[in-house]
Amino acid sequence: MIRKLKSAKPADAQDAIHAEVSEVVSRIIVDVTKRGDVAVREYSDKFDKWNPATFRLGAKEVADCVAQLSAQEFDDIKFAQAQVRRFAEAQLRTLSEVEIETLPGVFLGHKNIPVQSVACYVPGGKYPLIASAHMGVVTAKVAGVSRIVAVAPPFNGKPNPAIVAAMHLAGADEIYCAGGVQAVAALALGTDMFAPVDMIVGPGNAYVAEAKRQLFGRIGIDLIAGPTETLLLADHTCDAEMAAADLLGQAEHGTNSPTILVTTSKELAEALPAEIERQLSVLPTAPIASVAWRDYGEIILCDTLEEMLQEGNRIAGEHVQVLTEDPDYFLKNLRNYGALFLGARTTVSYGDKVIGTNHTLPTMRAARYTGGLWVGKFIKTCTYQRILTDEASATIGEYCSRLCAMEGFAGHKEQADLRVRRYRKRSTASAMDA
Repeated sequence: MIRKLKSAKPADAQDAIHAEVSEVVSRIIVDVTKRGDVAVREYSDKFDKWNPATFRLGAKEVADCVAQLSAQEFDDIKFAQAQVRRFAEAQLRTLSEVEIETLPGVFLGHKNIPVQSVACYVPGGKYPLIASAHMGVVTAKVAGVSRIVAVAPPFNGKPNPAIVAAMHLAGADEIYCAGGVQAVAALALGTDMFAPVDMIVGPGNAYVAEAKRQLFGRIGIDLIAGPTETLLLADHTCDAEMAAADLLGQAEHGTNSPTILVTTSKELAEALPAEIERQLSVLPTAPIASVAWRDYGEIILCDTLEEMLQEGNRIAGEHVQVLTEDPDYFLKNLRNYGALFLGARTTVSYGDKVIGTNHTLPTMRAARYTGGLWVGKFIKTCTYQRILTDEASATIGEYCSRLCAMEGFAGHKEQADLRVRRYRKRSTASAMDA
């Protein structure tokens, strides 16, 4: 039996917030469409207190940012990027091109073609999310994207040196200090200062996510990222200290970040609230994490692993930490998740910052139908066909003609009939000559 010992805020309260965000985003996009850079500057000044002569950083500004890093910071960024690059390269090797002969003389295939231009958004208003530079820029670089734009808002009134350094070291071709809906709209639509891109990827706040949603279609996106989520699947082998640390470690992302424990251990379920409060009393980010836990924290008690699996698939969490006696049970059977973290030796923060898998992941139950950002998101798999004999064209044409007639497509039918008339004669003549 599945029992909820602690529940999150009702969904209708969240819906009201989203409606307000949607209206604001729509208004800004329309304004940027009409007034271009003038609107971008006004919103940047209003929201970020940032209105430089140009939003694009020059070579000297980038070099100055890199120079501000300590040797340790520089090496740590390089280490993290090496892990992301190594995994992305392994993923790329799985993407094979195909060509097969389906009938004599009929060849079908597909090619893998990188997207030409991509903007990688790096959040930096509340926390400077340096790792998002690795996840976007490095992965796009491995995929073969020819123009990579990196963009992040100012942090404390200026470009964040570590973010800029990470963008540069990852291989960004252009770096901009700009953020929010205005930056996303400028890169999607194009202005005098921002040449448009074909695709925008990367996490962001609710306004950035909504901007990507509204602009999808005019540009490609990776996914629509909502608040960071963490789901902990735990049994009697997990202690309250580790459970609380793994939940609060993601709750600090934002006051609306869902943090959920699903467990078969009554003892753990009962001990967790007190341990959460103990850790919040010393956690520097408690003003954020405590609200997330209060409003979006859940404790769900199950009787069996099968019930835990059922809840895991229903929740379809972004980050799923598995602290059970047999984590491989969930690796084999869980179907809906953004990323799995198996066993106590790994944790979500490893995936967020350094281990090498991508941290841009599906939220809001989107894991039911998509995975996260990976090298394949930057690659278009495009099909082609080739017919090398008259006989094959005429044969396919006869089938096509009849199928078009069934659907009432006269023009389509004539395309096929033309080939049948032209190539059936040739193939028949060739057969007679032989």
